[in-house]
Parts: sequence; structure tokens; C-alpha cells
Amino acid sequence: MGSKWRKAKVALGLNLCVLAPRTSEDSPPSTEVSERLSDAALLSPANWGSSRLPDTPIPSSRSLKLSKNGSKSSKQTCSICLTNVKQGCGHAIFTAECSHSFHFHCIASNVKHGNQICPVCRAKWKEVPFLGPNLDTPPARGSVGWPRNEALMTVVQQLPPPRQDLTRRHVVPLGQTPEPGVFDDDEPISHQPVVSERSPSSNSSVDKDIVKTIEIKTYPEFSTIPRSKSYCNFSVLIHLKAAATFSTQNLRNHTSLPHVSQTPRAPVDLVTVLDISGSMAGTKLALLKRAMGFVIQNLGSNDRLSVIAFSSTARRLFPLHRMSDSGRQQALQAVNSLVANGGTNIAEGLRKGAKIMEDRKEKNPVASIILLSDGQDTYTVSGSGNNQPQPNYRLLMPSSANGSGNSGFQIPVHAFGFGSDHDASSMHSISEISGGTFSFIETEAVIQDAFAQCIGGLLSVVVQELQIEIECLHPTLCLGSLKAGSYTSRLMDNGSKGFIDVGDLYADEERDFLVSINIPTESSNETSLIKVKCIYKDPLTKETTILESEGVKIERPEVPGQVIMSLEVDRQQNRLQAAEAMSQARVAAEQGDLTGAVSILENCRKVLSETVSVKSHDRLCVALDAELKEMQERMASRHVYEASGRAYILSGLSSHSWQRATARGDSTDGSSLVQSYQTPSMVEMLTRSHATILGSPSTRRLLQPLLSSRSQPKPR
Repeated sequence: MGSKWRKAKVALGLNLCVLAPRTSEDSPPSTEVSERLSDAALLSPANWGSSRLPDTPIPSSRSLKLSKNGSKSSKQTCSICLTNVKQGCGHAIFTAECSHSFHFHCIASNVKHGNQICPVCRAKWKEVPFLGPNLDTPPARGSVGWPRNEALMTVVQQLPPPRQDLTRRHVVPLGQTPEPGVFDDDEPISHQPVVSERSPSSNSSVDKDIVKTIEIKTYPEFSTIPRSKSYCNFSVLIHLKAAATFSTQNLRNHTSLPHVSQTPRAPVDLVTVLDISGSMAGTKLALLKRAMGFVIQNLGSNDRLSVIAFSSTARRLFPLHRMSDSGRQQALQAVNSLVANGGTNIAEGLRKGAKIMEDRKEKNPVASIILLSDGQDTYTVSGSGNNQPQPNYRLLMPSSANGSGNSGFQIPVHAFGFGSDHDASSMHSISEISGGTFSFIETEAVIQDAFAQCIGGLLSVVVQELQIEIECLHPTLCLGSLKAGSYTSRLMDNGSKGFIDVGDLYADEERDFLVSINIPTESSNETSLIKVKCIYKDPLTKETTILESEGVKIERPEVPGQVIMSLEVDRQQNRLQAAEAMSQARVAAEQGDLTGAVSILENCRKVLSETVSVKSHDRLCVALDAELKEMQERMASRHVYEASGRAYILSGLSSHSWQRATARGDSTDGSSLVQSYQTPSMVEMLTRSHATILGSPSTRRLLQPLLSSRSQPKPR
């Protein structure tokens, strides 16, 4: 029997066998649906509670069957394409030595790109299938022998008849049709302002017509210092907060924009770059489709979306399309068609994502790229070696995406590392270079929440191109340093002026920057320190606004009374000190000194515990201590650090350096203390995400074993 099977595999490899269509005499597919879940069911609006798409009946499907432990049954389902593996269905079947079965064309394509391990149990194979020249791609869905997904076809039937243009490229199987050389086929944008469903905060008593887009506050470290004493590093905190909404007065004064009765927002151009390599097969891909469905449903009709899928190569599934009703349907169809196989070519996916942004004819005010990957790039970046101690992660980034190319623009890439096998260092580097954030999705169960938090911010941008100018008010003063995290900062005119480039702010988002000033002795009763100026652009009206603060002054008596440190300044000093400890601990851990790394974090916790803000039980400082403790636990051993510690620390550093929320571990969970920088828009989108999961019984069944695993104690 073994020799006959080897001969059959050779025959298939040489393309000597053909696919036989199923006949009426073959036994019909199983109708068992007790624990069955299809990709279309994951994406179907009928399973989501409230939806913007018309309600459609969802017939039973024959796609993904779940076993009792929540994983896909490998004996009845191909782990790569998520359809039935059954004799007589018109497909050659490959059964590996580990006993898991796959469609031959699926696993052969996977092996061709270098994957020689089982996508289900990760066992290494000694014998692998060989793919002939004419079996490079699976037959198109809907052709003879391929199980028809009726739930998906219900959505497809609502689409207009096919037209021979580039807007329908996404229905072509991945890798079959050449793409255009220039991605200038984006759908024209609408010039009407997008109306947000989020109403203004109910506890706000300020008339929206007089709301400033940015609020500036300044806090000196001490309000009083002795006249005879000089300071080399006197701190002044600059606190900025973006408004919850756009000013309706600004909109009314702009003749090209009509008055709207609800809260307007800036529309978004979003490109998602999604890893569909072989390791994404099964539950990961099903939940990614579910999360993308949530994103599609929550984009507005003026927002535009394009999807890049990458494995060994990258493919644009469809151009930038407005998410109108028909646009959403087409996007759902494209996402549902994704199949996992091949290697991991992150650089090619990012190149195409950046090219879409660069080539588009029209541009929405806000633009961003979302990158998700669960593996390591195996095509562009090589590991450490004798001649290259550190991989050059900049090779993964196209020049047009980081402002270093001829285009001169920068598109932030918000990177999401999925699971324990992704390259956290490369994903963090990509986000840092581009000005985006890095999130760590530890378990499959939180992927939708992580996406929801991200788009909750992107769909609420109220300030763009924000630049802060700090100017000394006294000729004897000079700025010592600007503590701005990852934001670009610079000192000019011998330290008399400083600038910080902040960029975009989401609604209700806050930024805190510490300015260090050298203060000499003084003969008068007070010293004028600095004044702050904010220059920014309104994303809707395109108008530039200049906003100045009052000058910061301190009293200079000969004999001061009790000197009390500012709680606001102390809190931000603690944040910066904790971030520095995280960075130092990461360096020690990468050098193999986990004991030293844990000691650095423990010493930081002890120092912070003696500060004014910690003793007053400041909420941010409580969260910082919880985060530092969590990092210590994730450095308990080399195995734990490699699996989750590195990614957890890097996502934390990304969050603190940009002062923007990221997902790390269970940080999007409402019970977590690590929720720094979340805005009301993000919280609202997370609430929607939770509601869609709770409202879908099929998704709850899929997530139950994953959610249960999150409650287990972490390895020590």
C-alpha cells in the first residue's frame, strides 16, 4: 500500500492525474451542524447584532467544523482553505505522516514556499508533496467540485453585474491576474463631511461653538524657588488636550462645508496589510476575517479601504473603495476569499500598501496602514550573524512610507504582532520608523478588540500637523532638553527656542512633554520662564490655527515658605522613569541577563513608590507599577521572555513613547489596569466589538476555549 501511495504522489506531482468532478452518485456532504462555523458566518451581518447591511438569511454552511477543544477538526477540514476534506468531492487529498489531511493543491503550494511542517500540529515532515507546474493555484471557488458557500453567495448576489474594469480585481484568485503598474484607480472621495455617531460628552457644559481644538496647560515643577538659588534642570510640564469634537463655528465659517447637525469627523484612507502565510491557517485566519469584518462594518461611507494580502508574495485584493453599502459587500467578499499558505514576505506587503497611498489620485484627510503578521519575514531580513550583529529592519520599510523618499510624505504603520511566533523587534521597528504604534496580540481571542481600539482612534482625528514651539521669555534662560519620547524635537538659537513635531491628535487625546530649563539667580520677585505656541491644521477645513499660552512665571522670594512639588510634573517624571527602566531591562534581557533585567524593573518600582504621586494613589502611577510587575513576570525564564516578554515590553515602550494606546497582552480587557492613553472613542469602539462577539453564538463558541485559556495562571 505504501509503494502505491508513493506512486500516486509522484503521479500527482507530475500532473498525470486529473481532478474528477463529483457525480450524483457520490454521497452528499454531511449535514451535521452541531458545532460548525463558516468564514461567511463569521463575516455575516446577521451574526453581528446591529449592522449597516440589509439583513440577509444565513443558510447552513459546510465549511469549518470545530472540535470540543475549540480547534478545527483536521480530519474533516483542510486547515489551509477551511473547506471539507472528503473523498469524492473532486479534490486530491494528501494525508501527512502526522495523520492530518489537506487538499493536495493547498499543501503543495504551502510546501513550495519552504514550509515543511504541519500547519495543525507543527510536526516536521520527512516526505512532502511536490507541486507540478499546472497545479500552482487551486481551482476558482464556485467551479466544479468546490463546495459552494451559500452564506457568502447570498451577499454576492446583491452586488451589481460584473464590469470589465479594475474595481472588480478582487474577485480574481490571488496571484493569477497581473496588477496595474500604478495604483491610481482609487474611488473618488466624497466632499461631504463624515458624521460621527458619537454624540458630545453629556457632562460637558461648554458650548461647542466656542470649543478650542486644543487646550494648553503648563505646570512648573515648583511655583516658588529662592531668589539666590540657580537650577540646571528645572522642569516645566506642557500638557495638551485635543477637543472631543470639531468646532462647529469653524465649519460654519467655511463655505465649502455645509452645516451638519451631528458631530463631524475627518474621513480616512485605510490600507490593511494582512499576513495569510501557512501559519495563519485555521482559527487564526477565521478570527482575522471576523476582525476585518468588524473594521469594514464600522468604516463610514466616505472612508476608503484597500486590502493587501501577503504570504510569499503580496497581492492587492481591491483598490481604495469607499465603504458604501456596495463597497462593504465587496470588501466582505474579498476578505472571505482569503486562503492561508506560503511564507512570510512582510516587505512586499508593505511596499504595495505604501504604493497604494502614494499613487492614489485623491486623498482623504487621514491616512494609515494597519499591518498584521504572526511570523518572521523570511525574504528580506536575515538573522544576526558575524558580520551583522543586528538585523536591518529598515529594509522592510519602503522609502515612501517613512518620508525618506522623493514623495516626502509619511504614512503611519500601526503594526500588530499576532501570537508567540511573530518577530516583535521587526514589527516594533516598522511602527517606530513610520510613526505608528506596535500592539501585541497575545491570543487569537483579542484580535478584534485590538483592531477596534486602533480604528476608534483613527476615526476621530481632530488635529493634524501639530507642532509645538517653546520660547524662553528671559534672555538669561536657556532650554536644557525636551523630553518628547519618539516625537522629533530640536533646540535652536542656543537653546532659546525648542520645537516638537507631534502630528495627529485623536479626539480627547492628551500629550505631556517635560521641558528642562536652566534658571540662574534672580534679583527680582519673579522670573518669566517660557511661553508655548501650538501650530496645527484642521483636517476638515484645512485651515491653519496658531494658539498661544500665557507665559509661565515663578515667584522668587528671598526666603520661600514650604515648597511643594507639582503633582502633575511628578506624575510625568514617573512615566518617563518607568519607560527608561523598561528600555534598559529590554537591553539586558536581549543580552541574556534576565536576572539583571528583573532587578532594573524592581529598583524602578521601589524608587517610584517613594514619590508624591504614587503616595497619593495617582491612577497613572498605579497602572505603571502594574505594568512593571507584569514585565518582571514575563522575564521569569528565557522561554517566557521569547514567547511573550519581548513583545509585551516593546508594545509598552511604543505606547509610552507615543503616548497612545496599544494592545499588549490583555490590556484591552476592561479588568486590566494597563489601559493608559485610551480615549473615549477607543472605549466606545471596544464596546461595539464586545457587543458583536456577545451577540454572535457561533463566535462565542469559537472564542470560548481561547478566552478560557486567558484565565489560566501565567508560567512563572
